[in-house]
Amino acid sequence: MKRVITYGTFDLLHYGHINLLKRAKAMGDYLIVALSTDDFNEVEKGKKTYFTFEERRQLLEAIRYVDLVIPEESWDQKLTDVPLYQIDYFVMGDDWQGKFDFVGEKTEAEVVYLPRTPEISTSQIKADLNKRDSDD
Repeated sequence: MKRVITYGTFDLLHYGHINLLKRAKAMGDYLIVALSTDDFNEVEKGKKTYFTFEERRQLLEAIRYVDLVIPEESWDQKLTDVPLYQIDYFVMGDDWQGKFDFVGEKTEAEVVYLPRTPEISTSQIKADLNKRDSDD
């Protein structure tokens, strides 16, 4: 069985997220999504999410491509998750290109950066909503 893992915040879930999850799942038999916790997002990533961790978890668990959702609580966790879950493919969007090569160097997983869906992003959605609010 080929196992795949990906990491992210997955706030304001959109079709770009679904495309990434679908392509990640196509690489193996079992897809694990490590979902950034609220604390990790706020303290380490400097992000405030619209949906809570539990709400984002429920959304991800409802997607047919996702087999398991685990909490992501630190950057270093990737190096322990890969052997713990016997991961074959460590997958991230290509906006992270090169940032996680060390995972492949320190584990037996292959690191793959998948192209993002170019016309959509959570940051763009938030910017559009803020612009719409300021125009009202």
